[in-house]
Amino acid sequence: MDKFMLATIEEAKKGLKEGGVPIGSVIVYKDKILGRGHNKRIQEGSVVLHGEMDAFENAGRQPASVYKECTLYTTLSPCPMCTGAILLYGIPKVVIGENETFLGSEALLKENGVEVIVLDNQDCKDLMNTFIKNKPEIWNEDIGE
Repeated sequence: MDKFMLATIEEAKKGLKEGGVPIGSVIVYKDKILGRGHNKRIQEGSVVLHGEMDAFENAGRQPASVYKECTLYTTLSPCPMCTGAILLYGIPKVVIGENETFLGSEALLKENGVEVIVLDNQDCKDLMNTFIKNKPEIWNEDIGE
């Protein structure tokens, strides 16, 4: 498995151990992780700290020229909020672990010229399916239902 997808899965597992939603993300620039993060909505009492948003936060302020050469990896298809950040910062490529448990705004990414790769990763699916089964109320809150 790709080392960057492994890093996203590590982040997702870290979030789960902290009592949160198991979604992880990394932003890669020139074959190095620029920022990594995981969903911290529960842990931080945050409305916006999805895995991708946490990775952006941890990448810090970067020039547009840097983000335009990055790839964002995420264990789960990005929601509309995270998709907006991806588009805002001009990330040209997104690698998604799985989109079976949640289909985010992939069509919007593609419509805006972002290359979207879905790996259909079983580890990512297993993490989410187990979480959704065990904590449906938190999952529904996370996706705005």
